[in-house]
Amino acid sequence: MELARRDVRALSLDELRSFFTSHSAPAFKGKQVYEWLWSKGAHDFDVMTNLSKEHRTLLQDNFVINHIAVDHLQRSTDGTVKNAIRLHDGLLVESVLIPTETRSTACVSSQVGCSLDCTFCATAQLKRMRNLNPDEIYDQVVVIDRQSQLYFNRPLSNIVFMGMGEPLMNYKNTIAAIQKITSPEGLGMSPKRITVSTSGVTKIIREMADQKPKFKLAVSLHSAIEQTRNKLMPFTKKFPLDKLLESLQYWYAQTKSRVTFEYVVWAGINDQQEDVDALVAYCKKVPSKVNLIEYNAIGDDDFVQASPEAISNYTSELERHRIAVTVRRSRGKDIDAACGQLANKES
Repeated sequence: MELARRDVRALSLDELRSFFTSHSAPAFKGKQVYEWLWSKGAHDFDVMTNLSKEHRTLLQDNFVINHIAVDHLQRSTDGTVKNAIRLHDGLLVESVLIPTETRSTACVSSQVGCSLDCTFCATAQLKRMRNLNPDEIYDQVVVIDRQSQLYFNRPLSNIVFMGMGEPLMNYKNTIAAIQKITSPEGLGMSPKRITVSTSGVTKIIREMADQKPKFKLAVSLHSAIEQTRNKLMPFTKKFPLDKLLESLQYWYAQTKSRVTFEYVVWAGINDQQEDVDALVAYCKKVPSKVNLIEYNAIGDDDFVQASPEAISNYTSELERHRIAVTVRRSRGKDIDAACGQLANKES
């Protein structure tokens, strides 16, 4: 029986060099292959034209390139592009290109489905099938960069890990993908243009902080009252607010990078003055800013967008206490591409 060929992108540069030398070929061939795979995004050994046919055949006999493919593409009236991404094993994830007048942001997925149980999120209703590999995360960025240049005549400017899945539940692969994205041998993007969003996995936040990364951290908070937060996100009982705060204070001590709190306001859930006061008090304990996010319906009548007055109260109270706050309007709602709506409906 023929042995399964390994995905060549799982090899490091040194491993590729060693592969060629073990087959009596120059080590620099490994560097050439590495550049084709990462800098040029090659999905086929035959396009590697600076390798001889003999060396391309050698690669084909030993390896595969398990690249992604856009299975279905939708364009919103506001310019947002949603991709249903088909993986090599047939599974689907979704990723989104979010354009504004001045920049293009890629919202990428880190898991097939999700590990968590946030009650307001469509993705959380999907079973987690598996973690994405670093190259599968990387490929999403490559695809969206090309779409940005095609549709908007400019390269990708920002990346947010806010698609399907919890990035810190796939920590090793997420970090490996970011290293490739920011590497000169990869896409060469600045880590300061990357934001990793988590629902608050405290142990991994600390582990990540120890590496002193240059990318930004966002936390899905939604309430600074324990009981309310636990109802919205039942898994957070394992990560209580005091422990989360300690991990975020540690993050800031190690990185000097303030945290962004992602916060949706719902009518009758977290739109009262006590909710506002709790958020203000929490923000004062760690350098932070707040993104108030427009709620995107997923067909659950328990969740209704809060009134403009409630949003205004949050904004004015945060500003009064000199806490930076922005109100983020959702993009791509008409194609279910907005925050919390990614659910593989087209599969």
